[in-house]
Amino acid sequence: MSDIDRSHLPLPRPPFTGKIGKTYQESESQWPELPKPPKGAPNVVLILLDDVGFGQASTFGGPVPTPVLDKLAGTGLRYTRFHTTAICGPSRAALITGRNHHNCGTGFLSEWATGFPSYNNMIPQSTSTVGRILKENGYATSWFGKNHNTPDWESSVAGPFDRWPTGMGFDYFYGFIAGETHQYYPVLFENTVAVEPDKSPEEGYHFQTDMTDRAINWIRYSKSVAPDKPYFCYFAPGAAHAPHHAPAEWRDKFKGQFDQGWEKVREETYQRQLAAGIIPPDTELTAKPDWVQDWDSLSADEKKLFARFMENFAGYLSFADHECGRLIDAVQGLPDADNTIIIYIVGDNGASSEGGMTGTVNEVMNLNGIPSSIEDNLAAYDEIGGPDTEPHYPLGWAWCGNAPFQWVKQVASHFGGSRNPMVISWPDKIKDKGGMRPQFCHLIDIVPTLLDAAGIPAPDYVNGVEQKPMDGVSIQSTFASADAHAVRERQYFEVFSNRAIYDKGWIACAQHTFPWRQDFAPGHWENDTWELYNIDEDFSEAKNLAAKHPEKVEELKRIFDEEAEKYNVYPLDDRGAGRLAEPKPSPGGADPNRTEFTYFEGAARLPETASPNTKNRSHSIKVAVDNDSGKAEGVLLAAGGGSAGYAIYILDGKPVYHYNFFEKVRLNVVSSKPLPKGKSTLEVAFAYDGGGLGKGGEAVLLLNGEEVGRGRIEQTVAGRFGIDTFGVGADSGSPVSDAYKPPFAFKGGKIERVDIKLAARNLSQSEEDELHERYLAFAQHIE
Repeated sequence: MSDIDRSHLPLPRPPFTGKIGKTYQESESQWPELPKPPKGAPNVVLILLDDVGFGQASTFGGPVPTPVLDKLAGTGLRYTRFHTTAICGPSRAALITGRNHHNCGTGFLSEWATGFPSYNNMIPQSTSTVGRILKENGYATSWFGKNHNTPDWESSVAGPFDRWPTGMGFDYFYGFIAGETHQYYPVLFENTVAVEPDKSPEEGYHFQTDMTDRAINWIRYSKSVAPDKPYFCYFAPGAAHAPHHAPAEWRDKFKGQFDQGWEKVREETYQRQLAAGIIPPDTELTAKPDWVQDWDSLSADEKKLFARFMENFAGYLSFADHECGRLIDAVQGLPDADNTIIIYIVGDNGASSEGGMTGTVNEVMNLNGIPSSIEDNLAAYDEIGGPDTEPHYPLGWAWCGNAPFQWVKQVASHFGGSRNPMVISWPDKIKDKGGMRPQFCHLIDIVPTLLDAAGIPAPDYVNGVEQKPMDGVSIQSTFASADAHAVRERQYFEVFSNRAIYDKGWIACAQHTFPWRQDFAPGHWENDTWELYNIDEDFSEAKNLAAKHPEKVEELKRIFDEEAEKYNVYPLDDRGAGRLAEPKPSPGGADPNRTEFTYFEGAARLPETASPNTKNRSHSIKVAVDNDSGKAEGVLLAAGGGSAGYAIYILDGKPVYHYNFFEKVRLNVVSSKPLPKGKSTLEVAFAYDGGGLGKGGEAVLLLNGEEVGRGRIEQTVAGRFGIDTFGVGADSGSPVSDAYKPPFAFKGGKIERVDIKLAARNLSQSEEDELHERYLAFAQHIE
């Protein structure tokens, strides 16, 4: 198949070359040849970590030991001027399509999607993924771990599944769809089917280990069955995105290692970067901004707590590197290991400041606008990183972790948001082992590089759809020489109106919004202050030359506008709540104003955004149940998880309604009567107080129409229960109630149906605005 035209995918079936006679006796059979890549096409392992800054991994001078990455860099190349988009979903879309994030419909996150083509988060068929291209050229393809490129409204059982990994060309997917998941109680899908972990946290379960086991098995099995067929494995851990879940033995390794505080840790990182040649010898360490507290000004309790948050993060990142090592060891144990490209990208954006000034052990509560106190966090000190916490560190550690640069994740205008380390190993072709590469490159260059290495052209048509040209370029020329000509001389950046333009060594940038205040929408883009840096002479963007070279600023602004027009960046949109609140398509095309729902047993893992929203309104939940054994027990319905939510279940023979308000208050309404044998109707009628958001209410429990329990809670969740899901017949994930171990599946009877009715929500405009802000606070973290 060496002379086959690969510009149109799928590849055409080759003509029949046998012979057909009247009967088989005078005929000759001939099987059609399956698509094959060019001879010598390499295997590929593409690793992408999450929310890791330029100065966090030891391989690039950071304080967190990453020995696997160190070893890989020793046999390959370190890239010190590699770039992302500064935010998760857009970075991942750019990585798998080879196109700029706006050009593949992912200008920002799905939670903020708008109806404009560049911002609807619906990756178009005209920008086929690397999974599709390689699969149609004869590769085995897989995706493990984080997705977040499936639109929120398409992530339920109703589909459609076109933008799930298997719909985008990957043979196999095992992971989570959203921007983050609980590492001990993950929301898991295998291909498009919800699945559950095979053991509990108490039995040692952690998703990072689970996904690594699955990836190793897939690669080995693939090579056992078809040893000559190359594979592409996209391996995307949730680490080190919050919640930072480090096994105890890993977080405890770092006790006392961050007591000196973020300023000193950052200075130590900078010195290591200089000594190792990661950064040029004349690089300046950028100054501390006023939004980072002085470590010495903190109280003793704050220092103790904040250091523990960083110990936990370090354990999480180091543990992730260890698991990547198990995968790499398995790959290197295969016969064709030397013809395997391993690309290890250390973060899809800079370190995250979304933990706020003080960090938290319950990120969902904080993101609903209810701050956790130092006292509350200290009470969980020994459990930080364990299954019953959802931690995120204070923003001072994010600033520290992006050394030597300014700013943090989301700020695409500066390298603290968009510059990430990368290591590439390919034993057959890369001979400068341990070499450094200073060429300016970007996520969009990875797909063209892999196609170039495999001898496969970017297709003109896929499934009859004309393809947009690749925006990226191959960086394979840099494999052979550190002095290779710059592969990319121009690149724009834009996220949430933070924007920059790089051109031939110069970069102009305008910081517009704040990562921890996405509700801050100043408008008036024309009033933004543009900065100017010559990064060939000023690696860290420490010397703003805008006042000295105003003509250069204007030239680069014009170039930004040209690139923005070319790649469909416009319209700029800095709205926070307004953009989040813009109506999205409904799951399965359902009525977005629907108030009546019916579910049946087995409905599981429904995303919160696709399930009935009982918050800030009165509602009724009726469960028709048949206790045919007389001994029924388990969860009838659960929504949310350990952070917050509600559940209706049978325990010790009696119906119970449980409401979890961020673990601070737990309402238990226990029936005065047991669930009778045979068929019954159990109802929870919740009367909401009204008068605003997150107000209290009274829950009445009825059994066959008779009141059997009543209870009141003074505060309810206004925004989101968290990162867990809705389900009938079991409490999948972290448990809503502390009275049982999950999933506490319903047994001894049958759930015939669940009917939910919602009262119309009648909020004032100011209350609606407040609600949008609460949703915004939650969603800004889930990317």
